[in-house]
Amino acid sequence: MTTTENYQTAELLLRRLARPGELIVGDRVRPQWIDGGARFWYAVNQGDSKQFFLVDPAAGTRTPDFDPTRLPAVTPPGGPLDVASPDGKVAVSQRGADLWAVSGAREWPLTSDGAPGYQYGTSPESLGNGTLLRKFGLPHLPPAVAWSPDSTKVLTHRTDEREVRETHLLEARPADGSAPALHTQRYPYTGDEHMALAELVVLDVAAGTMVRAQTEPLLAPMMSPVTAKWAWWAADGSAVYFLSQPRDRHTLALYRMDPSTGEVTTVLSETGPTRVEPNQWLYEPPIVRVLENEVLWYSQRDGWGHLYRYDLRTGELLNQVTSGDWAVRQILHVDGETVYFVASGLVAEDPYRRTVCRIGLDGTGFAKVTDDSLDHVVTMPDSRAYFVDSASTVDTPPVATVRDWSGRVLVELERADITKLAATGWTPPEPFRVKAADGITDIYGVLYRPHGFDPAKKYPVVDNIYPGPQVTRTSPSFDPGGMGMDAEPLAALGFVVLAVDGRGTPGRDKAFHDASYGKLADAGSLDDHLAAMRQLAETRPWMDLDRVGAFGHSGGGFATVRAMLDYPEVYRAGVALSGSHDPQHFSLDFVEAYDGADNPRAWAASSNVEIADRLAGKLLLAHGEMDDRVHPDNTLRLADRLIAANKDFEMLIVPGAEHVFIDCLSYVRARGWDFLVRELMGEQPPAYRPAPIVLDPELLSELFA
Repeated sequence: MTTTENYQTAELLLRRLARPGELIVGDRVRPQWIDGGARFWYAVNQGDSKQFFLVDPAAGTRTPDFDPTRLPAVTPPGGPLDVASPDGKVAVSQRGADLWAVSGAREWPLTSDGAPGYQYGTSPESLGNGTLLRKFGLPHLPPAVAWSPDSTKVLTHRTDEREVRETHLLEARPADGSAPALHTQRYPYTGDEHMALAELVVLDVAAGTMVRAQTEPLLAPMMSPVTAKWAWWAADGSAVYFLSQPRDRHTLALYRMDPSTGEVTTVLSETGPTRVEPNQWLYEPPIVRVLENEVLWYSQRDGWGHLYRYDLRTGELLNQVTSGDWAVRQILHVDGETVYFVASGLVAEDPYRRTVCRIGLDGTGFAKVTDDSLDHVVTMPDSRAYFVDSASTVDTPPVATVRDWSGRVLVELERADITKLAATGWTPPEPFRVKAADGITDIYGVLYRPHGFDPAKKYPVVDNIYPGPQVTRTSPSFDPGGMGMDAEPLAALGFVVLAVDGRGTPGRDKAFHDASYGKLADAGSLDDHLAAMRQLAETRPWMDLDRVGAFGHSGGGFATVRAMLDYPEVYRAGVALSGSHDPQHFSLDFVEAYDGADNPRAWAASSNVEIADRLAGKLLLAHGEMDDRVHPDNTLRLADRLIAANKDFEMLIVPGAEHVFIDCLSYVRARGWDFLVRELMGEQPPAYRPAPIVLDPELLSELFA
C-alpha cells in the first residue's frame, strides 16, 4: 500500500537537489578561490545553517569557523550580469543589441551598429532560456565575451539570426494577471535553410576599435562559440583560436585568428565518415589545448577518444599521445612535457568512472594519479597549483580532498554524512553489468530497490529513462539528484527503478556511440533496456515484468512514449514530461548532430507522432505552456495523432511553465507519481500533496551556468 509516508519520503528525496545539507552533509565542495587561487574557502550546508572553512593547500590546513564576510571587499566593475576583465578594472555590459564598457562611473560603447536579430555578444535565442529569465526578472544572460589575458581586448561575435525561423509561444496568464501575451523566439527546426551565425570580432576596449575575423561566420544554431569554449584566446593573448564545422559535422577544423588584423589561417583539420566530435558530450567544452608550439587534439580515429600532438605552425602530426581501450574525458593541466588529464575506461567494474592520469607529450610515462576504483571529479584554480578531488561511486558517498599533481593528499576536506538520507529508508542503488540485446556488448546501469524491500514480494518496475545520445543517463558518481532526480522518489513509492545506458550513448568507444547515428530513435537502444530488465529479473524474482512502466523528461519523455509505441507488450504505462516527440519540429542542432544533416527519412523515422496509432498502454503527457527548449507543440502534435487514432491518454499542460517546470516541480512530479501508482500498482494514491520547491539564486546559478 502506497501511503502518505511514502509520498513524504519521495518529497524529501525530490528536494535533495534543491536543499543541500537537508539529507546529506558534506557531499558538495564548491571552492571560492582567494589569493590568486593559493587558498580557498567553502561552505558546508547543514540543513538550515552553514559552516565555513578556510583551506591553505600549501600549508596543509583546513580551518573551521571562517567568516568570508571579513575578506577584503572587491567591488567588481559593472553589474551582476556584466563580465569583468581579469584585472578587475573594466566590465562588458549588454545594452540592447550592443556592448558597452563600464569602469567606475565611466561608460562607453564598444559597438553601435547592433540591431534586432543581429546583436553583439548574445547566444542564439533557441538556447537563451527566455522564459526562465522572465520568471526571475532578468533582462538577459551575461554577454558571450572572452577577455584577453592582459585585459585590453574582448573576443565576442555578432549573432546573425535575421533569417532564422520565428516561432511563438502564447502565455495564457502572465504573472501580472494581464491579457494573454505572445512571445516570439528565433528557433531553427531540423532541415531549415537558415540558422544562427556567429561573426567573430575582437574589440579593443580602450581604443574603441573593432577587428572582424576574415572568414565565413561560424554555424551556431544552439550555442555561442565563446560560451561553448569553441573560441578562445591564446595564453599570451597573441592569437585567437576557434573550432568550426560544416553542417554535416564530418569535418572539424582548428583556426588561428590574428586579433590585430583579423587574418585567419587553418591550423589543422580532421574528416571522418560520421560526425567528428571534439567531445562525445555535445555541450561539454572541446578536448583541445593549444600550447606554445603544439596542439593537443582529441580524436576518435583509432576507435577511442585519445590525444594527438600536432605542430602548431605546420599542422604536422607529431605523435599520438594516449592510446588504449579507454577514452580521454578532459585535459586538466600541462606542465612542461607532461599532460594531466581525466580518462574513463580504466576501472574494470565500471568503464564510466573517471581517473586522473598523466603522460609525457611524447606518449611515454603513462601513470594514474588517482590509482583506485572510484570516480573522480576535479576542480582547479586558474593557477593549476593543485586540484580539489571528489571521489565516490554510485553506492559510495563522496570524499573531498586537495591533491597535488603526484596524487598526494594535501588536505582532506569532507566525508559526506548520509545518516539522514539512510534514515528515510533509502538504500544505495545497485550498480550492474549485463549484456546488450546483441548478447555480446556489455552495458551498465543502476537498480534502485523499493523502500521497505521484501524479497518475498513482487514489485512493479519503472524504467527511468533518458536515451542520450549527447549525455549518459547514469552518473558513475554519488548522484546528488541530477539526471537521477526521479529515480529515488519512485523507489520511495514502492517501485523497482531501472536506469541504464544502452548502445548509442556517449562515454565509451566511438562504435558504441555511433550505434545510433542516423537512428536517433534508437539512441540508448530500447532493445538493450529490455535485455537488461530480463537479465536482472532472472536472479531477482521480485521484479514483476508484467507491470513495467517508464518515466522520463525531455529526451526521456520522448523515449518513454517511444518505448510504449515500440514495445506495447512490455511497457504498460508511461509518464512523459516535456518530450521532444517530433524531431522535424525540434532543434536543428540536436537532431542533425545525431540523425545527420539533409536526412528527412531518418528524421521522420525518429518521430513518435508518425506512429502514435500504436499506443496500447496508459500514458500521461505533460508539457509546459512556455517551454522554449522543447516547444509544447511537440506534445500537442502527438496528442492530435492520438486523438485521430481514438486512443485514450491523459495530458497536463502547465500554464506558464518552462522546460524543467522549475517553479512547479513538486506538482508535476506528484501527478506523475499518482499516475503510476494507479496504473502499475492498481491503488488509489494518497491525498497528500508535496509542498512547492523553492530554488535559491545560488543553486540556480549552478544549474544554469
